[in-house]
Amino acid sequence: MTNPTRWATETGPEHSQWYIDRFRRLAAEGADLAGEARLVDAVVAPGSRILDAGCGTGRVGAALAARGHRVVGVDADPALIEAARADHPGPRWLVADLVELDLAGAGEGEPFDAAVVAGNVMAFVAAGTEPTVLARIAAHLRPDGVVLVGFGLDRGYRLDHFDADVAAAGLRLDQRFATWDLRPWRDEADFAVSLLRRPAD
Repeated sequence: MTNPTRWATETGPEHSQWYIDRFRRLAAEGADLAGEARLVDAVVAPGSRILDAGCGTGRVGAALAARGHRVVGVDADPALIEAARADHPGPRWLVADLVELDLAGAGEGEPFDAAVVAGNVMAFVAAGTEPTVLARIAAHLRPDGVVLVGFGLDRGYRLDHFDADVAAAGLRLDQRFATWDLRPWRDEADFAVSLLRRPAD
């Protein structure tokens, strides 16, 4: 890993286990953990091939797989991938840094129909690597494939910087919402969900 992620540098060594335990507890309590997956499912065709980029413990990818999609999840944190494999068998879960993403080398050379980047992933990648991360995700999409990205706007990654990074990655902003359940975008929103597309030509 060339540049350690902010997930690694800005949290303590116990943070990953706390995160795993948190989502296991929420799942056991019956919390709704599939909101992002419902939106992705509404955007793509049945049986789509979906990249869960920064998949964490696998909750989004698992919900998409339960809806019949073919899911590959990647995360730079081996502890989170271990939890995803234990809790959500079915999808393929891989340890990979998004800034160096090359899934063809892991036997996943078929392009993806869509990618989802949920859970504030863009705020946790290494500072300055955001355009590279978006470009590596885009490189794994088929032409006209989509990326859904959501993150809090209070986490140090400005929306105008994100939009510039989107353009630099060769992606196009199609839609923007204030939440994963499609509340309308407004300039004072504290969260942004962006639907991006890799142009077909």
